[in-house]
Amino acid sequence: MTISLHEASVGVFVPYLGNLSALLDRASAHARANNIDAAILLNLRLAPTLYELSRQVGEANRHAVVACALLAGRAPHAFPVTEPDLTGLKSRIATAIEFVQGLPRAEIDRAADKEVVFTFKNGATRKFTGRSLLLTFSVPQFFFHVTTAYGILRHAGVDLAKKDFLGPPR
Repeated sequence: MTISLHEASVGVFVPYLGNLSALLDRASAHARANNIDAAILLNLRLAPTLYELSRQVGEANRHAVVACALLAGRAPHAFPVTEPDLTGLKSRIATAIEFVQGLPRAEIDRAADKEVVFTFKNGATRKFTGRSLLLTFSVPQFFFHVTTAYGILRHAGVDLAKKDFLGPPR
């Protein structure tokens, strides 16, 4: 049995983006229940050199969107350069899900040996095959940021467990 690049990209990113959105719902409920300004949660970080929660969510979105767009040979969706609130982050997650689900499955599946170029925010580039981009860079980056967002919320006292990170059984 083989697994397609579409299953390994869209099929992985979409459910975990949904889980991330649900984590933000829990953060919002926690903020309301404890009379905390949600902006405080958005600016929390686990260490001084790690991104804050809002940027962790943004980076998870970015890695999912850019990876799938590169595999499909399309331009990635560009998110506004603003500081969204919790509702705005959830909206961006929904947009990312819609974008990656709308990409052509056949193009993604054919991209395993295709050369793709990832462009970093500083303009530097790195060449990959579609397969290596997904398996050695984008999926690990995505999960790093989702996991760190989860860790920030747990550290902030949001009542979460591993099942919240993993989401419903699939």
